[in-house]
Amino acid sequence: MIRFEQVSKEYTNGTYAVNSLDFEIRKGEFFVLIGPSGSGKTTTLKMINRLISLTRGTVWIHDKKISDYDINELRWNIGYVLQEIGLFPHMSIAENIAVVPELLHWDKQRIANRVDELLTLVGLDPGSYRNRKPSELSGGQQQRIGVVRALAGDPEILLMDEPFSALDPFSREKLQDDLLNIQRKIKKTIVFVTHDMREALKLGDRICVMKEGEIVQISTPNELLTNPVNDFVREFVGSGRNLTIKLEDLIIPISQWAETQSDENAISISADLDEVLEELMNTDSLPVKHNGEVIGIVNRQHVLKYLADYVRKGGREHE
Repeated sequence: MIRFEQVSKEYTNGTYAVNSLDFEIRKGEFFVLIGPSGSGKTTTLKMINRLISLTRGTVWIHDKKISDYDINELRWNIGYVLQEIGLFPHMSIAENIAVVPELLHWDKQRIANRVDELLTLVGLDPGSYRNRKPSELSGGQQQRIGVVRALAGDPEILLMDEPFSALDPFSREKLQDDLLNIQRKIKKTIVFVTHDMREALKLGDRICVMKEGEIVQISTPNELLTNPVNDFVREFVGSGRNLTIKLEDLIIPISQWAETQSDENAISISADLDEVLEELMNTDSLPVKHNGEVIGIVNRQHVLKYLADYVRKGGREHE
């Protein structure tokens, strides 16, 4: 859906923000860009909606060069969420959300329905929140409005530039969960910049690790953890091959397995980490059997969060 071909951004002093990028982002994919400061991840993101012009190469959306799109047409089909939310302080929440639909000349009833639909999507009661001002909301609530405002015109693509980094850990984790739930329902193509590996592992279908303006590795969370391509990625992400984690550490216990649930795809308690991660690439959760009995389940997001915590602590015992 989005394709970079030999894309470079060179500044007048001869330095490169990004150099010869070649990759593709699939339709409906949650694609994460991560790397140290100065690695080029935000520049890469901003070239998609032409906030930053490229020096060489081509970016394609739907097999059409972005330079061939009318700039307004391009940006109206791309939602954009920043760390600095930028809600208009003197406008109500409903008015903030309605900005792009009004530019698209939607009728008033369609806009009102869309506002209520999006507020409901992020767990904010429309009757309670549509007429409030941004100053009446918490930081986490304001960021939710920032996300749904970007979705208001029903764009195909959503660009998110470290949107949760200014929030406290609790609000950040809650918004990550909300975003995953939203994505399951609406299936947008999301390009997400972060410096937080835990966040990348939790959210990404694929993760692009960048260094000094170049791509080092693009892989699934499982592949990054278990098969880093070099020492840089190994140190930046952590290596799953050396994780001393047993499957029982990852099980969510259940008192009994509902008879209506199939245990056909159950995994054995003796399975190793690579087997578990491989199976969870195709499903959200799996039953775990021991001596022929289902003793619990492993859940994809729970496992990835556990592994991200483990990597962050340098392989020390999970607390």
